[in-house]
Amino acid sequence: MKLLQGKTALITGASRGIGKGIAVKFAEQGANIAFTFLSSVEKAKALEAELAAYGIKAKGYQSDAADFKAADELVNSVVADFGTIDILVNNAGITRDTLLMRMSEQQWDEVINANLKSVFNLTKAVQRPMLKARSGSIINMSSVVGVKGNAGQSNYSASKAGIIGFTKSVALELGSRNIRSNAIAPGFIETEMTGALDEKVVQGWRDSIPLKRGGTSEDVANLTLFLASDMSAYITGQCINVCGGMLT
Repeated sequence: MKLLQGKTALITGASRGIGKGIAVKFAEQGANIAFTFLSSVEKAKALEAELAAYGIKAKGYQSDAADFKAADELVNSVVADFGTIDILVNNAGITRDTLLMRMSEQQWDEVINANLKSVFNLTKAVQRPMLKARSGSIINMSSVVGVKGNAGQSNYSASKAGIIGFTKSVALELGSRNIRSNAIAPGFIETEMTGALDEKVVQGWRDSIPLKRGGTSEDVANLTLFLASDMSAYITGQCINVCGGMLT
């Protein structure tokens, strides 16, 4: 029996990186997948085909998670297409890194809206079908910099710290309805984005981590799978680091 057999998951920002890794992992374990993307139509179509090859239903939706009305419409569309939503993974996010003295109001607002407001938008909308079913798992992608902060990322750190507080509050509000809410805080995860960085810099980061390597999308996806499945039925309101011991 697959861990997510017959369940429907909605994953935001899944056309690449960690989001794509989660989508593939969930499909392997029997979940039907609804996912969002902002602009990469070709990548989304390719991912639909890749996921459907596992014998599940998969559909991409071009939607901006930071738009309150669009998020509400998205959830209505997914419920109409799939029947329900059992799992929500709030993964969409952006960076606009710069020191506070140089940071513009626009750079602050863009990151807060894309990373934090999006989590509010989707969670508020998805609680309706979850309350009706009296079950659900909400998983929000935070970051180790939301726990410890990081110079040059005050906007990103604030958004990721806000996600942790939001996650814990939702866990308290919805726990009596058997709806769980947890956060994941990835550390240095090697994706397409980090591939463009200087190799010496990347190796320096690897050397500073107790496990002496960067994380992979699969490392994050494995924990996400655990939190989405009934294996974590008694876990809610937590933020779990996936950082190779970086914060130890």
